[in-house]
Amino acid sequence: MESYIFDWLNLLLRWLHVIVGIAWIGSSFYFVFLDSSLVKPKSQELIDKGVDGELWAVHGGGFYNPQKYMVAPKQLPDHLHWFYWESYWTWMSGFALFVVLYLFNAQTFLIDKNVFAWGSSAAAIGASLVYLVMGWVVYDAICRAFGQKKNGDAMVGALVFAYVVIATYVACHLFAGRAAFLLTGASLATAMSANVLMVIIPGQRKTVAAMKAGEKPDPMHPIRAKQRSVHNTYFTLPVLFAMLSNHYSMTYGAENNWLVLVLIMLAGALIRQFFVLRHKGPPQYGWFAAGAMILLGVIIWLAPAPQPEAPRAPAAPKLAEIQAIVEQRCQMCHNAQVISKNIQLHTPELIVKNAQAMYQQAVVTRIMPMSNATQITEEERAKIGAWVKAGAKSE
Repeated sequence: MESYIFDWLNLLLRWLHVIVGIAWIGSSFYFVFLDSSLVKPKSQELIDKGVDGELWAVHGGGFYNPQKYMVAPKQLPDHLHWFYWESYWTWMSGFALFVVLYLFNAQTFLIDKNVFAWGSSAAAIGASLVYLVMGWVVYDAICRAFGQKKNGDAMVGALVFAYVVIATYVACHLFAGRAAFLLTGASLATAMSANVLMVIIPGQRKTVAAMKAGEKPDPMHPIRAKQRSVHNTYFTLPVLFAMLSNHYSMTYGAENNWLVLVLIMLAGALIRQFFVLRHKGPPQYGWFAAGAMILLGVIIWLAPAPQPEAPRAPAAPKLAEIQAIVEQRCQMCHNAQVISKNIQLHTPELIVKNAQAMYQQAVVTRIMPMSNATQITEEERAKIGAWVKAGAKSE
């Protein structure tokens, strides 16, 4: 029952995380598009009001005319919408999901003794939390030290990329591959949400407070907010890949998985650059092509080597052989007492019933056993595959 409840908690938190994540990314992408698409107003009335850019758009049967004021309007409206809860709920739901799935099951999901032999689950959990926090600390320090200098954006981009490469290498040499990918993405996502919490919203609040006090707002606040907002949009596609990667063991299970993650995240950032610039003018397909070529290179690199043709297919294994494998490699998590993912494998009938699920998880995706904690062999995976392909017979 405990495993069943955790499965539902996992599902509901994942659902919430996707919903609020869509809301945050959607609003972020929209405002990046909006900022890049604004044109200088021609109306003297708008210029006198302090409007720095405007856009006309049509959607849903109506016409919209958003306007952007340089620093702030001369008079605040009665109703002012703030965009921050989408960010906060995305991070909170994601962290809760991380706790439920990875921290409560650290020995299974977080630790791979073939990667690093942690002395205890507590040590691995503590290191993972430090890793998340350090992502924000280092990124924020880089932005504050170099963000306002000449060519600051380029310096910040280069230094942040260097840190991500180092951090990815460290994560992939301390944690199970699946967890390392997720942690790296979560570290960037933490920086994104902290940008909103620690820089963007406080700056906006100071701007509003100055206006209410009849003072001139500090123009540095919107400049910093715009800078961090732009950073967030480049982090988005790399983070999304890291979140999705746990379904594809060919990436996190690769020999140099840290380099796989770095390259795919770089491809995502380059492709995002194409779309950002696309809003400003003619398409610059070189950015998209560069990202696509990196992805193609990774696909070719990770392609499995061709297997020599077998002279003759061996006879399909019997159920008794498969049951012996399952008892040794699978039943500790799938039995009458522990029902992980609502799957039980402690009887021959249940093994036959769940044959296809076993095939998908242990042979096709190779996700199970998690981090290969039970040391299933390639020969055993092949036997399961041959048995299922032969019809998963109960004899």
